[in-house]
Amino acid sequence: MSRRATLASLLGGLAAACSPLGLLNSLGPRDSGARRVARDQPYGDDPRQKMDLYAPTGATPASPVPTLVFFYGGGWDSGSRDVYGWAAQALAAKGFVVALPDYRLVPEVHFPGFVEDAAQATARAAELVRPHGGDAGRLGVLGHSAGAHLAMMITLDRRYMAAVDRPGLIKAAAGLAGPYEFLPFDVKASINAFGRAPDPTLTQPVTFARADAPPLWLGHGTDDTVVHAEDTRILCERMEEVGGPCTARFYEGLNHADLIATFSPLFRKKAPVLAEVSDFFHRTLDRPA
Repeated sequence: MSRRATLASLLGGLAAACSPLGLLNSLGPRDSGARRVARDQPYGDDPRQKMDLYAPTGATPASPVPTLVFFYGGGWDSGSRDVYGWAAQALAAKGFVVALPDYRLVPEVHFPGFVEDAAQATARAAELVRPHGGDAGRLGVLGHSAGAHLAMMITLDRRYMAAVDRPGLIKAAAGLAGPYEFLPFDVKASINAFGRAPDPTLTQPVTFARADAPPLWLGHGTDDTVVHAEDTRILCERMEEVGGPCTARFYEGLNHADLIATFSPLFRKKAPVLAEVSDFFHRTLDRPA
């Protein structure tokens, strides 16, 4: 059995005991053609308000490439950029400068604290990427699970990017296995993160569907039992109802973790998620700013 096949088997066997995504970061193969170019870049005063940057080899200020900001998941109460470097590097290898921020978590903050962090991190990323070959005028955001919720909230609800003086900065957004319409709050993660919100509808990305939104791409696995694929259908249908641009892609047989795990070279053959989300961003962002 090859080293790659052995590691894939190990990850599958340990999935119930620990995070296979964390093992991908420490043990899995990385994409060539990209690397981390900056780490621990602050965007606020809190210890978690920091980000790392990844860039493809050959990206320079004289030959810039589009910028992406990637938000990992974790139910709004867990997660670390230290676990997701492999995913950011995979995106960078596709021709993007990628910012990978941490954000404050429950119980330190509750809604809207983590969404405000996402907006602040995105604004700061636009200021940091140029020396590494990133074009802030062609910036997209994406995320997985709770990170997809953050990406959609700062894209669709104009107030967040306006609050950091960067309205119009986000030119495209993608969500992987994201929760976009999850009222009422009936599980521990959503109760803890959003239960104090005076108006629960303002916590939901679907509330802010609009015709003039940046283009959206939403991906979901049909076997996802953590966040059901219905969330992606609902948001894309609502966007279509109001005349907004949205593409939905459903991956047969993939579960919640699978959708982001396919960014790893180990599992990329399971589904073309990385290729399709990268193609979406290139189609949308490759035009000159």
